[in-house]
Amino acid sequence: MSELTPKHIVEQLDNHIIGQADAKKSVAIALRNRWRRMQVSDEVRDEITPKNILMIGPTGVGKTEISRRLALLTDAPFIKVEATKFTEVGYVGRDVESIIRDLVDITIKKEQQKEKESVQQKSYDNAVERVLDILLPEADKTDKTDTKQETPETKKTNANTREKFRKKIIEGKLDDKEIEINLSQNAPHIEIATPMGMDDIGEHLQDIMKDIQSSKKNKRKITIEKALKILKEEEAESLIDKEKIREKTTENVAQNGIVFLDEIDKVINTDKSSGGVSRDGVQRDLLPLIEGCSVSTKHGVIDTNHILFIASGAFHLAKPADLIPELQGRLPIRVELKALSVNDFYRILTEPKMSLIEQYQVLLKTEGFKLTFEKSALERIAQLAFEVNENTQNIGARRLHTMLERLLEDICFEVPDVKSKATKITKKFVDEKLAELSQNQDLSRYIL
Repeated sequence: MSELTPKHIVEQLDNHIIGQADAKKSVAIALRNRWRRMQVSDEVRDEITPKNILMIGPTGVGKTEISRRLALLTDAPFIKVEATKFTEVGYVGRDVESIIRDLVDITIKKEQQKEKESVQQKSYDNAVERVLDILLPEADKTDKTDTKQETPETKKTNANTREKFRKKIIEGKLDDKEIEINLSQNAPHIEIATPMGMDDIGEHLQDIMKDIQSSKKNKRKITIEKALKILKEEEAESLIDKEKIREKTTENVAQNGIVFLDEIDKVINTDKSSGGVSRDGVQRDLLPLIEGCSVSTKHGVIDTNHILFIASGAFHLAKPADLIPELQGRLPIRVELKALSVNDFYRILTEPKMSLIEQYQVLLKTEGFKLTFEKSALERIAQLAFEVNENTQNIGARRLHTMLERLLEDICFEVPDVKSKATKITKKFVDEKLAELSQNQDLSRYIL
């Protein structure tokens, strides 16, 4: 974390997101301040809280991607939620505290997966031993009270037989052989409806039902290959320290968690005559969460004081000033993301790691097909994407997805059957496929 200076953070974000220098600078400072906070004394550390951010800008300009990449840079707990899925207490909808519960659940699962990967070899070895116990039960049925049966020769023979079978299992020579093992029943996912504000009770009930179901065992005949996968997963579960993971995760979420609240402008009541039911109410419910409160989860109590909240919205029907004053005060850093220019569209096509163009090239390469683009063709695609956004609904960089799909539709369809295994996309080809559609507003609204 110490090497992640604000400049380095911005450089890393530049690899994936074009433009939006102001937004990148703001999140880079916020992230660096987290590291700075961890360097001060304990008594001062608790007093320093993160400065939450409000991103303002049209859709498709990089608001979500900036936040997501920021979390990936530091491996921080991250969750993206739509503000519109929550409603005021007393109405149908989700409780805002479920944001933190979901964040903890997601992070715990990620940590468990990491721990399982670290014990892969051990869990595989244990799984092989369990399969050997099933294949060679006679070796374990020796009467321990009868010392005459435990001759050195018998032990050596059993050990040699077991070693031969172990080698065959590891080499995959017995993959298709069927064995009978006890398998836990998979619990069906049942959504339990609970009163507003009592989501955690529903989660606890689901866990109880899952534990009851998984404790039931069924004998089934399956191949050794499948058995090894199932037994390896069971062994990995038993090898990891879930309590240690829980303690580590709850601390990590409380200190380094990032919550991205999208569509925050959609919970602004633009029609004052309606009373703002479940809109202003969501804002009021978000206040304690963003300011700092204790949220009870099934893994422990999470203090949200040091979680970084990044809110975003297009604000085309409302203004940030239309948020209730208390919430405005809890989002002190305001960043405006600019609409994309023609040059931005061109750079999005060519500069980011695994850009859209590279993705299509890699996909078609799997069929031995080489796809290339003239520079003029890419410039024309960028120009058309900008024009369509200007003339219809501005959906930002997402416009490039629809245009490239339309442009390469026939090529992707015919690639497996054509003899020629290479093509170059020219400006003329782009005009033939897209120019007419982009000029006809009625068509472009439905197709592009």
